[in-house]
Amino acid sequence: MKLQKLPGEWLLIGGLVLLKLLLHFFTNTNYELHRDAFLYLAEGDHLDFGYLSAPPSIALFARLTTTVFGDSTFAVRLFPALLGAASIILIALIVKELGGKSRAIVLSCCAFIVSPAFLRSNTLFQPVSFDEFYWLLAAYFMVKLLKTGRPQFWVHLGIVFGMGFLNKYSIAVLAVAFALSLLLTPLRRLFYSKYLLAGAAIGFLLILPNLLWQWSHRWPVVTHLAELRQNQLVHVTVPDFLLAQLLMNFPVILVWGCGLLFLLFLKEGKPYRALGYTVLAVVLILLLLSGKPYYTLGIYPLLFAAGGFALESYLRGRWRSLQWAVLAMMILLTLPALPYSLPVLPYDKMLVYAEQSKRYGFEGALRWEDGRLHPLPQDYADMIGWEELAKLAADAYHGLSAEEQARCAIYAENYGQAGAIKYHGKKYGLPEPLSFDDNFLLWAPDSLENLLAFIYVNDEFGEDIQHFFAEVALAGQLRNPYAREYGLGVYLCKRPKPEFGEFYAHKVRRLKQRFRRE
Repeated sequence: MKLQKLPGEWLLIGGLVLLKLLLHFFTNTNYELHRDAFLYLAEGDHLDFGYLSAPPSIALFARLTTTVFGDSTFAVRLFPALLGAASIILIALIVKELGGKSRAIVLSCCAFIVSPAFLRSNTLFQPVSFDEFYWLLAAYFMVKLLKTGRPQFWVHLGIVFGMGFLNKYSIAVLAVAFALSLLLTPLRRLFYSKYLLAGAAIGFLLILPNLLWQWSHRWPVVTHLAELRQNQLVHVTVPDFLLAQLLMNFPVILVWGCGLLFLLFLKEGKPYRALGYTVLAVVLILLLLSGKPYYTLGIYPLLFAAGGFALESYLRGRWRSLQWAVLAMMILLTLPALPYSLPVLPYDKMLVYAEQSKRYGFEGALRWEDGRLHPLPQDYADMIGWEELAKLAADAYHGLSAEEQARCAIYAENYGQAGAIKYHGKKYGLPEPLSFDDNFLLWAPDSLENLLAFIYVNDEFGEDIQHFFAEVALAGQLRNPYAREYGLGVYLCKRPKPEFGEFYAHKVRRLKQRFRRE
């Protein structure tokens, strides 16, 4: 049997996919895991239909990763890299649906490959990478729906929105934005279809277990969003939000800018006008909700595809060579910012690069949530010092007698600390850590009985703990000055007083009560 030769376009797409994968495969182990990844890996050991700050699917992918590929740094970051590669294929498919050829595919996919925002998100094991992929997959079926006018694609969209909701609730913004935008066009007739009802029903059935979990735990997502709005989103201003839209994908602004113009104003983009309105509606809704600027990232791959098609279509004849000029400009603009987007440099070399690049306008990349400048970007600082912390806890634990070890508990103040100790503790023979932060609260035992030793991890040692133990000593302190947890203390507390057990049981009961329905 004679093998058929792959079309040239698919060979081109395959090469772009390989390039995307290699960028991440060669850089994914330059830093430790991010603090958030430790939480999701811990959730993978406690599969459920919901969690206090995230829907359940990230935990399922965490369990799948560790079961099939192991829990190495490379393995944990494999799925985000694969999602980035799959996104290349989806962008190319959207370009082909629009009528684009090879040059449009190259421009669109390369815009995604060199985009600083997507280089970063496809490095981290977080719901963000999955969220961006679901938004892009939804955009693909939106294009199919608008192009063909076949309402059967509502079913596909219902499934995608349902799966996306189980990953990150923000995909509801895209669903609402598309529905409102479609109402503004003649294609509103697509709403009058049994397939829309079928898609909505399937999507609802997919998310129903999570909704029931949320109800049974008194809607922790509402509590989480309220705390997020109070502590972080309150600092988001309209000018900063809009400026971030320009900066997140600035090296490829010509491509996505042309894509937005194509969808909104050009005659050839009229069949897809609803998608242009959707982009604007997403931005407007997130502005009204004071969302973080990066919440919009899911709409940009669609703009890359539309922009690549527009540039190929309108730069013809003697202007055709400008297509390659756009590609060259994207690459040249990306290179100076590449170490900030992709961990190509170990942190000791990144420190030097960051210091030198501040004079060229990169100070903003070193500003953390606290508003101050730091030697490293915040995400990088969040990937340093975790194994050092686990070693400190292990040294304190293994310095105990066998009886004390059997009756010892380890407590960490936040989920990053607890997750890191849990992750590395398998290697160092540590018991499961306790924490009252995020979902660790629900896993914490309701009481601590017959305790002889207590390892307390916190950046400060309060009197509310100190007076419960006869012996308290600083066992170690995180010494890496570039870790976000620099100065974090590991305290060894021995000979607990009788009232400590009562104090712990009362506190954990009070905290859990917020998430228990009577």
